[in-house]
Amino acid sequence: MSDVDRYIHAGERENTQRSYRSALHHFEVEYGGFLPASPDTVCAYLAHYAGSLAVNTLLQRLAALAHWHIDHGFSDPTKAPKVRKVLKGIRTLHPAQERQARPLQITQVQQVVKWLDSAIDSTSCNGNLGALRRHTRDKALLLLGFWRGFRGDELTRLCIEFVNVSPDEGLTCFLPRTKGDRAAHGSTFHVPALKSLCPVDAYTAWVKLAALTDGPVFRPIDRWGHIGEQGLHINSLVPLLRNLFLAAGIDSPDEFSGHSLRRGFANWATSNGWDLKTMMQYVGWRDVHSAMRYLDATDPFRDMRRS
Repeated sequence: MSDVDRYIHAGERENTQRSYRSALHHFEVEYGGFLPASPDTVCAYLAHYAGSLAVNTLLQRLAALAHWHIDHGFSDPTKAPKVRKVLKGIRTLHPAQERQARPLQITQVQQVVKWLDSAIDSTSCNGNLGALRRHTRDKALLLLGFWRGFRGDELTRLCIEFVNVSPDEGLTCFLPRTKGDRAAHGSTFHVPALKSLCPVDAYTAWVKLAALTDGPVFRPIDRWGHIGEQGLHINSLVPLLRNLFLAAGIDSPDEFSGHSLRRGFANWATSNGWDLKTMMQYVGWRDVHSAMRYLDATDPFRDMRRS
């Protein structure tokens, strides 16, 4: 790989690269399409999967096709008027309600942390190092993810060398790249030290127990308690959270996803009087429409409903 290609590759988020590869594989291998593609071929592809794939999925596939054509010096077939008309028709004939992650409520956070604390005490006594490390890691991941409103991929990419802890005030963490940081300037986030459910204490306890000094904060742990060198894979985060919620007795754990922590914090902040501007600045949203998608509207008839 040349230096130019290396820098181009580094300029794209890993999740985006993986999504593009998957989309191109679907188009070429599963559908049998050829690249470069014509607008007619793209339309036929959309029509073929209109009844089985969500519109958002089709849009992601189009983004990958557009990226490939532009990257290889071809005109972008996805911008053709015919393609836009087909998409409009698909939205008309296959309407679908957007699915959103179930927000994790503060009472559920308390329930999970109570279970984790009990499990940590138990495994400390019986010498089960693997379980002790997993529970301590999971507590830090849960509380840091919730109180900071992190996306799942941000949690998995967080590195110890970019975290500074001040026990009485909180911690700051730097992420070289976030979803909204198109120019790749990096973003610094402050995490407060709290009286209860403290993310700073949970983070400190995990790093101390794992004896980590650099590299990814959250890593896989095998059954014997060995800690991996790489960070948690993004695809392992949702199963980890769902298994944790199941063990803690949370109802319907399969309804939660990697965005549940972020949505949960956004709803907690709103219910505690945060205005939209403050919340957007804290979480890192630049677009008000993006922020509003994470909020559940309050029930204006709540006080008038029959008990």
